[in-house]
Amino acid sequence: MISVCIATYNGEKYLQEQLNSILVQLSEEDEVVISDDGSKDETRTILKEYAERDSRIKLFKGPGKGVIANFEFAIEQSCGEYIFLADQDDVWLPEKVQTTMAFFENQPKIDLVISDLVIVDERLHTIEPSYFTYRKVRLGFFHNIVKNKYIGAGMAFRSRLKAKILPIPAEVPMHDMWIGLIAAYKKKSALITQPLTLYRRHDTNASEINTKASFYQQLKWRSAISFALLKRLLFNI
Repeated sequence: MISVCIATYNGEKYLQEQLNSILVQLSEEDEVVISDDGSKDETRTILKEYAERDSRIKLFKGPGKGVIANFEFAIEQSCGEYIFLADQDDVWLPEKVQTTMAFFENQPKIDLVISDLVIVDERLHTIEPSYFTYRKVRLGFFHNIVKNKYIGAGMAFRSRLKAKILPIPAEVPMHDMWIGLIAAYKKKSALITQPLTLYRRHDTNASEINTKASFYQQLKWRSAISFALLKRLLFNI
């Protein structure tokens, strides 16, 4: 069983396109877990309409504490053996689920995979054909603490990883960085170099490709996540 976890907030503009690209790839036994964090636009109405038509959609009221807590809550509600993270404004390419599941089947010791993405504008015109190439993505625990390249929009993991990543500390910079580093520490992560997602960039994205944070802020983030990882890795893994 697959669980797709989506954290939504004011995503009415692109949400239907993303949901359509996901649902067509899932079986009747799979689920789409959506945590909406108090949207003020028509997001909630759209989600209710989809949930009424499709029993695979499980809609929850989010904790109202921001994107990290919202994704954490969605992951907590998931029941599937495999968990895919999805942003509200992207588009999954048709072979995403099949390619990712085949990779997991061929690599039983791998807990987490990150597939490449095509960076596109709001109309889905290509900006960069490979996120991996553009961001010089590579695996590695210490490398990604210093300069994180892990991206939730391309991320999928086995449910056995949930016990290690949850709860997600409130002080970490982003949920995907935390999840990727937990898997990387045990060397149980891998990359799929085939682009499987159209990663849409627009004026209201919740995350940035290249952070505008100051060096001091980035240093604070690295210190916070290093301390949180030390506590988790020493006592929980």
